[in-house]
Order: sequence, then C-alpha cells, then structure tokens
Amino acid sequence: MLRPLFLSLFLFAASLAHATPPTWGVHGMVLFGGQQGLYASHLPMFHAPHDYQVVLQVRLADPALDARLRAQLDGRTALWTLEPERFELARLLPDTPQPLRQFRATVVRGHFEKDGQAEPGYADAAIVVERVLLMRRLSPAPAVSASARYLQVGDGTQRFLVKRIDSRPDFEHIVAWTSAAQAPHGDIVASKSGVQETPASVLRTRLGKTAALRGTLYFSTEDVR
Repeated sequence: MLRPLFLSLFLFAASLAHATPPTWGVHGMVLFGGQQGLYASHLPMFHAPHDYQVVLQVRLADPALDARLRAQLDGRTALWTLEPERFELARLLPDTPQPLRQFRATVVRGHFEKDGQAEPGYADAAIVVERVLLMRRLSPAPAVSASARYLQVGDGTQRFLVKRIDSRPDFEHIVAWTSAAQAPHGDIVASKSGVQETPASVLRTRLGKTAALRGTLYFSTEDVR
C-alpha cells in the first residue's frame, strides 16, 4: 500500500523540479546609462539561480517613460536598480529556443533589497531587451586572478566599465566615464589587489589622457564572496 504512495510522491517532486527551471527567480539588476543608451547589469552570485553574470542593453517599452528615465540617469552616478518579475535567466543565452525579449520590473532609486525606493511612475514597467552584451556562467570553485578586467559598455562618448567576475571571492564594480568619440572598445585591464576597489587613478591611466572618469556607480563584494 505504501509503495504506490511513495512512487506518487517521487513523481510529484520530480514534476515540480522539472517545472521550476534552475535559473528561475527574481534577478535584481543595477540600472545605468543615459541619453546614448540604457543598460542593466544582473547582480550575480556563485549559486543558482543567480550564477550568471549578465549585462543587457535595454529600453522601456513606453517611449515617454524611456525618455524620462534616460534624462534622470544622464550624467549622474547615483545608484538605480531594477526589481524584475520572476523569470528564467537562461532564456537570455544566445541559443535558447525561447529567448527572453521583454520582462516587467519596478525601477528603484537605490538598492531594491536595501534602502531603495520605488521611483514614482515606473512600477511594473515593461523592459525590452535590445542586446545581450555579456552572459557567462560563474564557477563556484575558488579562483584567483591577478588582474581586474573590465567590459566597456556604450557605443558613443558616454561609456561604462563593468568588472568581469572571474575570481572567487571577487568584487562587482561599475564605473561611468566619458570618452573621445572614436575611442577603442576593448576590455580595460588593471592590476588587482584582492577584493579592493580598483583605484580611479589606475583606471584613468588605462583609459588614456582623453578619458574623464565620472565616478563609481556600484561597488560591492557582498554577493560574490
């Protein structure tokens, strides 16, 4: 009598596991950009469902809200984040059969899990994914890198540096800067000292004399220890 019951419970548990994809969850993101582009950087961890570093180019589906948000962010380094609806992060991978083109999120001034406040007018906003600029799975194994490698984000003069997560422990770091119009778009590499923030003077040297650093948008070691 008990055997069929155990089998039914096993099949039910298996069906639940199958129904919930391993990357399903609330994937908070740092929101940054301005008139020349709007971007979102997933706040990663070394465990599922958040074990991917992802950087997106996005826009708000509502043109009026999109223009308003870009104006609010333009040229500033205050922290803004997105608190999205639950979705499967793996649907942003290039070969996924059902790519994620849009999701809904609340725009938050500050950190959505800490002292952030939902920005009036942006509750449950439709966020359109225009491009996936970076997506790589993070390894949970301890690792050490002597260098901090930064992805350059932005096609015009308004650019950003996003630290690639390649060690454990590591640090998240997003920096805003202004470039010459034709400046190269390759990665910026700087020496690394544990999980200490890369000094602005070092980044300025790597970027060249025409670069103007506007400041750090986000720095944290909390989630990538």
